[in-house]
Amino acid sequence: MKPTLFVLAAGMGSRYGGLKQLDGLGPHGETIMDYSIYDAIRSGFGKVVFVIRKDIESEFREKILSKYENHIPVDVVFQSINDLPEGFICPAERSKPWGTNHALMMGAKAIHEPFAIINADDFYGRDSFAVIAKELTASEGKKDSYCMVGFRIGNTMSESGTVARGLCETDNGLLTSVVERTAIGYNSKGEISFIDENKNEQIVSENTPVSMNMWGFTPDYFDYSTDYFKRFLVENKDNMKAEFYVPLLVNELVLTNKATVKVLDTTSKWFGVTYAADRPAVVAKFAELHSKGEYPESLFL
Repeated sequence: MKPTLFVLAAGMGSRYGGLKQLDGLGPHGETIMDYSIYDAIRSGFGKVVFVIRKDIESEFREKILSKYENHIPVDVVFQSINDLPEGFICPAERSKPWGTNHALMMGAKAIHEPFAIINADDFYGRDSFAVIAKELTASEGKKDSYCMVGFRIGNTMSESGTVARGLCETDNGLLTSVVERTAIGYNSKGEISFIDENKNEQIVSENTPVSMNMWGFTPDYFDYSTDYFKRFLVENKDNMKAEFYVPLLVNELVLTNKATVKVLDTTSKWFGVTYAADRPAVVAKFAELHSKGEYPESLFL
């Protein structure tokens, strides 16, 4: 069975004009998400599932899904802050979404095969889709054996400012921890670095793997998510800004030896519009990719 691509798109609003997820950055108005779907199809994914908010369903189907439906089976699921396990009620003062792993949980009824998750507004590159599709295809029928694409941090930096990245530690190709670091940038020597909690500068090798939220799971991950989310809700009942992130659960599973996560290397260069100043460079990169023939004139005829 072919793996499924699960696109986290619940952050999209109903007023599409100013949202970077729907910003036409390609030569013919292609969005970043268009390139991800195109690359996924050619890498062997068999279905795409989007998680969105219910209030944008009609417009999303009309403007987004209609482009892909003749190329690959598509489905949508919905994320709401009120979608909680039995016995839990969303606090009245809570307005912030519950985070990426909560969004992922919404796919449980639609996904029954190995699957990859991605952000809607990140360009991951074709090689990354190829390596994770190959790994997921081989994981059919397995449990507790996951994967992630470990982008080389030097291929994910912004020239316009600092970035936040999940720095990964590995042992024999397996993930041992993911530590989120903010304000990673270039120092005066051109080295990639950040200031740690002790206010010391830490230099990061440009080949250090980082998580860009491109994970591969088998369906048993949904069960772990539900169990851990209940604990998360109890532990954070008074924190209205706490979010249930994917690395939070992955770290838990790795540290308790309940699962392994294979870190997949890729030559792909991630890019996205982190800052408004990034946009011209991203537009130029897409134009270059088309001019080199890596993408056709029209992605979806």
